Order: sequence, then structure tokens, then C-alpha cells
Amino acid sequence: MKVFYFTATGNCLDVAKRFGGELYSIPKVLKGNQFHFEDEKIGLVFPCYGFAAPNIVREFIEKITLKSPYIFVIMTYGNKLAGGVNWFVRFAKENNIQIQYADGLLMIDNYLPIFDIDKQKMKRKNIEVNLSRLLNDVNQEKLYIRSETFSDSMWTKAIQYFIKINPNFNTDKDFSIGNDCNHCGTCVKVCPRDNIKLDELKLVYGGNCEFCLSCINLCPQKAIRLRKESNPNARFMNENVTLKEIITANN
Repeated sequence: MKVFYFTATGNCLDVAKRFGGELYSIPKVLKGNQFHFEDEKIGLVFPCYGFAAPNIVREFIEKITLKSPYIFVIMTYGNKLAGGVNWFVRFAKENNIQIQYADGLLMIDNYLPIFDIDKQKMKRKNIEVNLSRLLNDVNQEKLYIRSETFSDSMWTKAIQYFIKINPNFNTDKDFSIGNDCNHCGTCVKVCPRDNIKLDELKLVYGGNCEFCLSCINLCPQKAIRLRKESNPNARFMNENVTLKEIITANN
């Protein structure tokens, strides 16, 4: 089994590891030269962005060829999934990838513009129980696509349209760097887009931001901040994943 994942603060890497098999980082695959993969079972694990898939995952799907009788998708989310899963199943089909199983997994929401990480950690989200169900489903090769309501579909279409007509929404222009930055380079190493450079001991963003917020959440000094966020002192990294693993996945 091969499992492809995209992770920023460790949630999806944690989930991907639970499924076992060979793990492939989506950012690293995109930087390589192998784009055809075959196996008896193939998994895709990634977060929900804007009630759909992150841009880096879309690029991955458009570029690769997956050959397997059973392809499963786990989309992690922290608050509302809307029509994200169904949007992705259709998108994959348009790119000649047929999904046999697709569902979501509620986890800690690390979208800092809206959510306070400290409050998120206090919520009961039954992550282990729900993950166990997903693991069992995939182990038994269950055929299932999460259903969506008309409202779910409209939410996804509305948010995706808003993002499309607002190119400055969720970009690195929203970031500020404090004087407490010690130029450790962690942000450079965890960025899946190679979008951050240390130029004469100054952080420079290149404008090709995935807005995964890995650089902000994982900064040891909490020196990188959003201009508007609910709790500048609250940050998140999945407790079952190490910083070294995230660096290895995205660098």
C-alpha cells in the first residue's frame, strides 16, 4: 500500500502513519521526477482548505497517474467540511483517478485567522474513535463516498468563488515578522512551497504561499504572526509527530 499525504502541522502525517504502508510526501513527489504509481491499495491524506483541496494537492492530482483497484481519500478538517470530499472526488475523476472510498476526519483546527488553538485543544472531537472507524473501513476495502447536502455543495462553491475573485486572500502578505526572530531557519525548512528565504538574516517571502501556516505554527520563537489572528500566543503541532518529520516531509 502507498499513502500520499500533505501535512503542515502534523495532523495528516499522523493519520497517514496510522494507515501504514509506504508513505509519500506530496510536496516531495512534486519536486521529483516520478509521477506514475501503482499498488493494490493507494491512499491520499490531506487537509480541507476552503471546503476543497489545497492547491498543492490539486497540482499533484493533475500531474500524477495512480493505478490501483482501491484508492481511498481521508480529508482532515477542524470545523466544517461542507462539500469538500465530494468536490475532490469529482476533481480526481476529471483527472482520471477513480476514488473508491472518501471520508473526512475532524481534528484540531489550526486556521489561525479564525480559531484559537487553545480553545480548539479543549474541544472533544473523538479523533481516535473516528480514526479507528476509518482504518477499519479501509482495511476491509469498504466502498463509500461521504454524502453531501445541497447546502454543503453551495458552501464549497461560494467559498471557492470568493477565493478565486480575491487573489490577495490568504497570502504571505498577511504575515509579519517580529524582532524576536533569531533566524533559526525552521520556517524555511517546513515550507512545502520553498517560499521562504533567509536573505542577510532577514526572512523574505516569495509570494508563492500555500497558506498552510506551518511557518507560523512551528516557529520556535513565535516570531512570525498574522496581522489578524484570534490568539497570537497559541500555536499547534500534532503531538504524535516531530518537527523533524515535518521538515523531512516538506523540505
